[in-house]
Amino acid sequence: MKDAVSFCAELVRDADRDRFIATLFAPAHSRDALYALYAFNVETAHVRDRAREAAPGEIRLQWWRDVLQGERRGEARASPVAASLLNAIERHRLPVNAMLALLEARRFDLYDEPMRTIAELEDYALKTASALIAMAAGILGVDAAMAAGPAGIACGLTQVLAVLPGHAARRQLYLPITLLDRHGADAADVFARRSSPALNRAAADLRRLARGHLAAAVNNLHALPQQALPAFLPIAPVRRSLDRLDRSDVFSPKSLSPWRRQWLIWRAARNPNWLAG
Repeated sequence: MKDAVSFCAELVRDADRDRFIATLFAPAHSRDALYALYAFNVETAHVRDRAREAAPGEIRLQWWRDVLQGERRGEARASPVAASLLNAIERHRLPVNAMLALLEARRFDLYDEPMRTIAELEDYALKTASALIAMAAGILGVDAAMAAGPAGIACGLTQVLAVLPGHAARRQLYLPITLLDRHGADAADVFARRSSPALNRAAADLRRLARGHLAAAVNNLHALPQQALPAFLPIAPVRRSLDRLDRSDVFSPKSLSPWRRQWLIWRAARNPNWLAG
């Protein structure tokens, strides 16, 4: 199991640096399970990138469903991520239903159907980013659902804006159609990567919504014990990321450097009041 644990930690370090750094602030006895959970997220979040087409992506997501439901035991034992995740589920009684819901939400990533409403986008973030925070807090021994909900949505909305050019290049639309319509923007402008005042207004609206969720998350976090903090440290760069996006063109988003993100996480680990920037 040691090799599997190391594999998960290295996968997270390479693909999800924020959560890797955040986990260093967790108690040593919790880190293996956190890395397993985050490695599972990396594996499922990047299914489209690796599969290229929907059909093999569906097969991969179904494989994970089978593993979580107790099937494919031999294959699961041979997979360092699956073996580590199943061990974490058993040790920490992690909610398999939440993981299955995450997999179902990830099916959206495989296709080119647009996100239709803000409510749909928030629900997607709840089942992915928020669920991940809640499960990480569970590993740390805290029920943090109230704070995890808005924290994950804030992260999810910020990520949608940060990777908009990449989504547009492969004709994926996470910006909700109703949001674009409200401001008179057009999906065709997104796919053509053509900036417009209407599109900038839509993006600004989403940033305001993300800030509101971030503020709610930080407010709810004050009611939680200190031991939950490492699960929430990945939200530390959100406020500064939104500030950078305020000063960017939607198709040339300015991003924080890895060192800046790491410093923001370290600062929030010392004082949770800094989570909101």
